[in-house]
Amino acid sequence: MNTQPGIFGKKLGSTQLFKEDGTVQRVTVVEAGPVTVVAKRTKEKDGYSALVLGLGERKERHTNKPLAGYYKKVQTSPKRVLKELRVSEEYAATVEVGQVLKLDELFKPGQFVDARGTTRGRGFTGVMRRWSFAGGVASHGTHEYFRHGGSIGTNMTPGRTLPNLKMAGQYGNETVSILNLKVARIDVEKNLLLIEGGIPGSKNGLVLIRHAVKKTAEGGRARKK
Repeated sequence: MNTQPGIFGKKLGSTQLFKEDGTVQRVTVVEAGPVTVVAKRTKEKDGYSALVLGLGERKERHTNKPLAGYYKKVQTSPKRVLKELRVSEEYAATVEVGQVLKLDELFKPGQFVDARGTTRGRGFTGVMRRWSFAGGVASHGTHEYFRHGGSIGTNMTPGRTLPNLKMAGQYGNETVSILNLKVARIDVEKNLLLIEGGIPGSKNGLVLIRHAVKKTAEGGRARKK
């Protein structure tokens, strides 16, 4: 499990940056803040170590009294989204409840990160779109089978359709992680994180950005302890 430091944010979309040598850099913009630490989970009390992060502002009249009382206790305003982030005990000890996470303290340009999001749901799709099948031949009298997947069965033995066969069905709307993306730029004032490459999910979707689990900040492979 990845217990590296990270932050939740909202995917705003894609844009491009121009480097000093004139080359174009394709980036994804993530609005990661302000993010407030609402609560902490400890091994002594909960059996694991984690941070509860709050994103976005929520109207007090839309917040029930027990939750509003807790927000008042930690001296922060009600949050629209609450997400739990598993972290190590060492990192959790450096963060206090009510603290606002700062991007320049979590990340730096050129650092490798992992991005996790929910892909766009595409509904019920055929095998050509879902699995990139070639489809049937369009000659020799073929009709009504141009986008079919072909044979799915066997002969007398075993005489049934084998499990895990690629067929038409639900496509998208699943959690996907992209590893080893590079941080291109950080805008602390606007709480924007510009990451080179693409991130799963649609615009305004919730994504998780955290330190890469398979690479170090310098770009080398992380060693197992």
